[in-house]
Amino acid sequence: MATSSPHLVDSSMFLNPVKHRQVVGALQYVTLSQLDITYVVNKVCQFMHAPTEHHWYVVKIILRYLHGTLNHGMLIRRASETTLRAFMDSHWKCTSSTKLSSLEAFSNADWAGCLDDRISMGGYVI
Repeated sequence: MATSSPHLVDSSMFLNPVKHRQVVGALQYVTLSQLDITYVVNKVCQFMHAPTEHHWYVVKIILRYLHGTLNHGMLIRRASETTLRAFMDSHWKCTSSTKLSSLEAFSNADWAGCLDDRISMGGYVI
């Protein structure tokens, strides 16, 4: 989901800011099960006071991404009274010859890439 970073003043004001706030507010709840959109939803939340057309464009990209990944997500279930296990259904590989599963790890960093706040971000997922 590659998008350019929204900026404070980058396009004309969005004509229906209430609609923008309603959709972005709903996306905040979706982040509880779709962790991969947490960062970008947080970024569009930072501009809820004065959304622009560019911010609405980014919100529509998020919605299209979610529509294309309806079968992805996390299954969280209780295995016992004291253990909580989470399974991600994408990128889990099992080789048929060895019957062994492999666990993949991903990391990324952005050094002061946001033009608005110049904050460095890093993240990882296993």
